[in-house]
Amino acid sequence: MFHASTRRLMAAAAIGLLGTQATAADLRYAHVGAEGDFQTRFAAEAAEEVNAATNGEVTINVFPASQLGNVAEMVDGVKLGSIHMGHHDFASLARIVPEIAVFNAPFIYRDGAHALAATDPATSEALIALNERLVEEGGVRVIDRIYRGARHISSNFEIKSPDDMTGKPFRAVPLDLWISMIKGMGATPTPVEVSELPTALMTGLVVGQENPLTMISANALHEVQSHVAMTGHMQSVLAVFVNENAWQGLTEDQRAAITKVLDDKAQQSLEWAQASEADLITELEGKGMVFTTEDNGLDLAAFRDKVLPQITADFPEYESFIAQISAVE
Repeated sequence: MFHASTRRLMAAAAIGLLGTQATAADLRYAHVGAEGDFQTRFAAEAAEEVNAATNGEVTINVFPASQLGNVAEMVDGVKLGSIHMGHHDFASLARIVPEIAVFNAPFIYRDGAHALAATDPATSEALIALNERLVEEGGVRVIDRIYRGARHISSNFEIKSPDDMTGKPFRAVPLDLWISMIKGMGATPTPVEVSELPTALMTGLVVGQENPLTMISANALHEVQSHVAMTGHMQSVLAVFVNENAWQGLTEDQRAAITKVLDDKAQQSLEWAQASEADLITELEGKGMVFTTEDNGLDLAAFRDKVLPQITADFPEYESFIAQISAVE
């Protein structure tokens, strides 16, 4: 029997998706986002706008919802060139350059605007340095980013402090940074792929998870979760990355046009997130979810005091990059 990832690659080859037969201007773009999530809207609209901006010279075919594999398989596909583009948390690229996960570290951004500024591939000192290593060591380049909103904790019971999570199984994104963060919160980290999350919550494999409200809404997690703690522990910024050979195979004008479209979409994604959070709270409350904020007992300081020392202990190499991120205006 073939491993699942092998079967996916074989299937991709069978329908002409694998290899380098396609021209450099015909790009395959994969991500794991579900319908209704900002990241799905971002990729779909960007593909249309790139086609228009390049007068049809560049076609981007988007494959959402893990169609071309899970996160690890997607990143490997972009490295190999079987997938040309993708997006996911910066930490997904830590399998190439471990330190790049710093851009997803908790409690390092002041707000969403700061998060976007600190992850601009053209101006962020930290990202410029790490991008050079990504290209050298993995043949992958970050070309832009998506803002999805602040990440909050959902559960099937009220959470006011890390004490309420102690010893309980919480979903961790299957990346080292998330496992460290959930451990710092006092819970038992349980890695679960996003495509398997609703089932894991329904069966009790995990009793809670953390994500932006857009994802909680898009995946109907109100059906299996009763509470949201508005911790805002991470500003959710996703890296848009590309296979370096595919990128260099485009003309300078094509690369400039794609970058302009993606930069504009990045700013729009911030606007989408900021405009939608209040509406999402109202929507989810209407579906029965109960929200805990600092106004009604959420102890954010306790979360910071627990999580940051855990991250520092597990990732001392982040220190200089966090200083650079903090200095960004």
